[in-house]
Amino acid sequence: MSGSGPREALPFFVYGTLRPGECNHDLFLHGRTAKEEPAVLADAVLYDGPGYPYALLEPGGGTVVGEVVTAAPGEYGELLALLDRLEEYVAPGHPRNLYERVAREVQRPDATAIRAWVYVAAPVVARELRAKGARIQSGDWRG
Repeated sequence: MSGSGPREALPFFVYGTLRPGECNHDLFLHGRTAKEEPAVLADAVLYDGPGYPYALLEPGGGTVVGEVVTAAPGEYGELLALLDRLEEYVAPGHPRNLYERVAREVQRPDATAIRAWVYVAAPVVARELRAKGARIQSGDWRG
């Protein structure tokens, strides 16, 4: 299986409502994580959506600020399914996807890299955001 296959138990890079202190963190992640640590996603831009942000992969575009979240032992399968539903991710390239789940390297504050699942805007959403969206210049949804 390839390095980004769905069975690879990667941590998750979260940059919006799933970050600690945000509404979906308590609903979906609380009690299901072993570790949460700051990280950034390079070569990406962030757009403000209705109620939540969207990251778009864009070489040279900047960085998106968030956290890397590692599932607690025994929680990975359920957590993956919950987050896929929350992010309206059906399958790779599916026309109903709101987000695509992709494997990307993110950087911790000590400059070490870790591969993580990142939910980025699906192509149709990305086109709309590039045309009419409000880009968050700081790359940090919290401001």
